[in-house]
Amino acid sequence: MTEGKIVLVLLDGLRDDTARLHLGFMEGLVAAGQAGRRTLRCGLPSVSRSLYHTIHTGLAPAEHGITGNTVVAPSRHPSVFSEAAAAGRVTAAAAFAWFAELYNGAIPYDPADHREVDDGDRAIRHGRFYLDCDIPDGEVFHQAEMLVRRRAPDYLLVHPMGIDHTGHAHGGESRQYRDRVGGCDELLSHHVPGWLDRGYAVIVTSDHGMDAEGRHGGDYPAVTRVPFYLAGGPPLVVPPDVEADQRAVAPTVLRLMGLPVPETMRVPPLV
Repeated sequence: MTEGKIVLVLLDGLRDDTARLHLGFMEGLVAAGQAGRRTLRCGLPSVSRSLYHTIHTGLAPAEHGITGNTVVAPSRHPSVFSEAAAAGRVTAAAAFAWFAELYNGAIPYDPADHREVDDGDRAIRHGRFYLDCDIPDGEVFHQAEMLVRRRAPDYLLVHPMGIDHTGHAHGGESRQYRDRVGGCDELLSHHVPGWLDRGYAVIVTSDHGMDAEGRHGGDYPAVTRVPFYLAGGPPLVVPPDVEADQRAVAPTVLRLMGLPVPETMRVPPLV
């Protein structure tokens, strides 16, 4: 790994037990000793906008203030994006529009103005943002690959919504949900090897899980246990049998990037 280059793949709505069974490519890397894996417990409420910010700030929703999906406000705390940008590192994202609102101040999000961003003054310098939850996962990965090849970001967020969208429609124990997870695993198998060859460490994780009825938000294992994989990086220091804290993701990314971890990120990194 070249220190400082990270791809974080956020598979929205992916529960931990389904990842173990159906992310065969990632589990194969773990079995081969080429990746580490842990289970994370997500923050509460277990909803997307709140946990996007938890993943990137290392703060619980009650601390950072984005306490639900309808709380539309820009980030007011140090984040992976803000710290990387302040250090002169190149940031990028192929992600849902809420990330543009959180980190680029695109409130309200307007596709005509905010869908494509290449602006060195923004926390997310190179952004490709979408608003339709049913956008094909492959399209999000293709946008991410384009950003890697054209912009060579130091930190890249890849955020497909298909698993979450399918879970809400069919439930988190449905064949359709499992098939969507398997489809993302196939996309990972195409893109991750190339990213590793380019010197990136690759993290694959999720914001929250999904219950059998297609819901999340509360505090029970189907929605609060999510996977965390690290390929191309150092060993994970948390023992395999210990459930880790989702707030550790942000300081882990900054540690891998060789950047200082802000005092607000109090949970120790996983490396």
